Amino acid sequence: MREKLFVGPKVKRLRQERGWKLEPCAALLGLSGSYLSQIEANQRPVTARVLLDLMRVFEVDASALDASDDARLIADLREASADPLDHAHAPGLSELKQAVASTPNLARSYLALHQAYRRLDERLKQTEEAVSLDERGAASALLPYEEVRDFFHYKNNYIHSLDMASEALTSSLGLDGGEPVEWTLERHLRDAMGVRVERSAEPDLLRRYDQAAGVLVLGASQTSATRCFQMAYQIVAAALSDLVEAELALAGFRSESASKVCRTGLLNYAAGALLLPYERFREAARATRHDVERLGLIFQTSLEQVFHRLSTLQRPGVRGVPFYFVRLDQAGNITKRHSATRLQFARFGGTCPLWNVHDAFARPDAWLVQLAEMPDEVRYVSLAKGVVKPSGSYLQPDRRYALGLGCEVKYAENLVYAAGLDLAGPATRIGVSCRICERDDCHQRAFPPVDRDFDVSLTERRTVPFVLDQGRGRAGQA
Repeated sequence: MREKLFVGPKVKRLRQERGWKLEPCAALLGLSGSYLSQIEANQRPVTARVLLDLMRVFEVDASALDASDDARLIADLREASADPLDHAHAPGLSELKQAVASTPNLARSYLALHQAYRRLDERLKQTEEAVSLDERGAASALLPYEEVRDFFHYKNNYIHSLDMASEALTSSLGLDGGEPVEWTLERHLRDAMGVRVERSAEPDLLRRYDQAAGVLVLGASQTSATRCFQMAYQIVAAALSDLVEAELALAGFRSESASKVCRTGLLNYAAGALLLPYERFREAARATRHDVERLGLIFQTSLEQVFHRLSTLQRPGVRGVPFYFVRLDQAGNITKRHSATRLQFARFGGTCPLWNVHDAFARPDAWLVQLAEMPDEVRYVSLAKGVVKPSGSYLQPDRRYALGLGCEVKYAENLVYAAGLDLAGPATRIGVSCRICERDDCHQRAFPPVDRDFDVSLTERRTVPFVLDQGRGRAGQA
């Protein structure tokens, strides 16, 4: 069943930005004034015809009326407002939804202030730790990464200008000609760019470019897919640098460090789009029912590259299945996270231990499939796979990661991994993280949610050593 589309606040803002009154705007849309009023109040969803008329009259594309940005903002605000500061005045979910709908700029300002508070708090903690250990340390080097992560998060992990340009570049390179991709890329570097490709036995080397000598050195211990990606990176760095700088200028990062991190991220994005061109990859994904292994063989790429690319198929008008993609290290740190779904990842703290992505480390050779249900009762088909990246040396440990990919069950017919799953049967009840999870009866809860009262019994001990208050939260949150 197609999900109903409510776009009222966005329509109202578009109308008000143009200074149009309700009745004249309704006439342009071929609607009655009362019908448009109901749409703006989110009392009626828009039909496909009305959506097309809205795009025509307001001269915008479908992305301007997409509700996914609101869902992301609500999820981020909910986690930020649950921070243990002043629970007596923490807003409830309905208030957050209203704030995003009516005052989105104020909501984003609140989120920015909270993020600044978190960064300052982290700096203070690191300073205290450095002093206590009598060490000299700089403030968190990860802060620019957080800023860049938010940039891609609110771009829906899709950069239109780079995606289109990379797709065009794929055709000009002849990457769909059938010969090994590694040969094609190396030949282009040599013949079209005057760059000689060499391979080095250095165990931890991925790529090193000597511009003066015109030499690109690749790690010989890396897989062919990794070497291809590094060559693709070098090609787009030369061909698409103006587009990358234009995106950076629009982003307006606060620090040069964040700009450098994002520049690399944008070039990585373009390299992936070069190896996995949008239209051809989307069609192949549909034909194989998103079989990651088959797609990797077709495009001569790694599983991780396919996982990542599937999460970016959000081009307006030709969207693919909306997936989330996540990569975790063995400590549980999320090193990559992207979501085109309603599932949003925790910004702070760990992830749900019941999520199958954690099991992938113990079973790296297996493909793990899970029917998972979030607290909002939305169900997902969740795929997890462990990967090992060889270090190239006996003396250096291999890198191990767990990859997660998933989509809502309404897209399950497009997913080969859903074969045999009882989509209406029992599901693993997971959450975002313990600190904001609404579940009262989870046997693996690590600690209470920060916006709920709890009690610790002196006469009884269960698996979880506390009992959550059955009210709707702490004082003021009913």
